[in-house]
Amino acid sequence: CRPVCGVVRRNWMMRTKYCSQAEATLVDERFFAEGGLHYTIDQLMELAGLAVATAVRKEFPPDRRVLVVSGPGNNGGDGLVCARHLLYFGYKPAVWYPKPGSTPVLQGLVKQLIVHEISVTTDLSLTDFASFDLIVDGIFGYSFKPPVRGMFADVIKKVNASGLPIVSIDVPSGWDVDSGDHPEGTIREPDMVISLSCVKRCMQGYKGVHYLGGRFVPPCLAKEMALNLPPYPSYEQVVKL
Repeated sequence: CRPVCGVVRRNWMMRTKYCSQAEATLVDERFFAEGGLHYTIDQLMELAGLAVATAVRKEFPPDRRVLVVSGPGNNGGDGLVCARHLLYFGYKPAVWYPKPGSTPVLQGLVKQLIVHEISVTTDLSLTDFASFDLIVDGIFGYSFKPPVRGMFADVIKKVNASGLPIVSIDVPSGWDVDSGDHPEGTIREPDMVISLSCVKRCMQGYKGVHYLGGRFVPPCLAKEMALNLPPYPSYEQVVKL
């Protein structure tokens, strides 16, 4: 079965659409457009964060200490949701949130973490990475435009220097989504990436462990955007590419 599954994955990856930044933006817009698919941002964050946590559970044993590094946008929100699910999956998560998001949805996600007694720190001087076994990178998503500036340049530098395995949500933070360029100052090539909704163009040639979490993409949208999404096994939330 394993060789056959491997052939199926390779064949699918040869046909898949690697979405540009503009195409990925259009996919997201279709989720929320008036008269469109009737999704809400908090609903998609919940589904995305669950998919990320599920993929982590498939590759890393539980009881690990996981540091989720979240940025102020939607990618960071996916990270906040992921941290909560990781707790239920048997991990010991903590969240580094250097610049908290200002929307009610993101503020609500932080309150949920506090209820679950998951540590959330905004301390920019954090250096104790020896307390963790794994980092989940939820700093920047596909809409980010390089270069990395300000406080997050220092955050990414510390993450890269930690020597810990890195799992990136959707795209490695700071990478150019269209060209795949990732100069110094961006997240080093992560050990694992969980693409969300669709695979982004910057993932062409990526050699690490790669999952797709997009079982929430309606067939009509996948067809409209010619995403060529792979079949998800059984009731799984993610598929390994």
